[in-house]
Amino acid sequence: MAEKETAAASTGSAASTRSAASAASTGSAAKKGTRERIVVVAARLIQRQGYVGTGIKQIAKEAEATLGSVYHFFPGGKEAVAVAAITYSAEEFAHVLREAMAAEADPGAAVERCAAELAVGLRESGWTDGCPVTAAALETLGTESEIQRVCADALRGWEAIVEEKLHGAGVAEADARELATTVISALEGAEVTAQVARSEEPLRAVGRQLGRLLGAYR
Repeated sequence: MAEKETAAASTGSAASTRSAASAASTGSAAKKGTRERIVVVAARLIQRQGYVGTGIKQIAKEAEATLGSVYHFFPGGKEAVAVAAITYSAEEFAHVLREAMAAEADPGAAVERCAAELAVGLRESGWTDGCPVTAAALETLGTESEIQRVCADALRGWEAIVEEKLHGAGVAEADARELATTVISALEGAEVTAQVARSEEPLRAVGRQLGRLLGAYR
């Protein structure tokens, strides 16, 4: 589910945000193989419409694939496509996180940078391109589906990236683990709030406060 640099530089780097990646990936879908087109299109549709609101026929149409092709690559149907799409989206945001963590020596500054980048990207998408992992997870709560499993894996993977950064900066292992969970939980919640409020401020405020919190552990 904004700038990774200062306000001036970050707008130019918005290509790393979920929304910018969405536009780039969808725009180049025709150049991809059939399976990859299906996954990329499904990821974008789930991001904007949710899992429940996205149909297998719409995925096939927008991916310029036949229904037969979709079922050839994904015999499990819509859920199987969604699992692949969520996995794809999870790695996209993992890339954003890794870049943010690598760009700043200070973990707090890195998290604030990531939050700001998400904020700008969300605004530039018209407040539509939130986190597809969160969207799919909320829609499948109470189930033991593969969708829930890959969503949980995505969150753990993102936490691990932040935890590694914190641990590398000298934060104790137990604190780094809990702080990483706090960071990802806060960013995901702030992104939803920003969409509802149609404002960058929830993400920017969370980024600032997380930066201060992490700074207290150094």
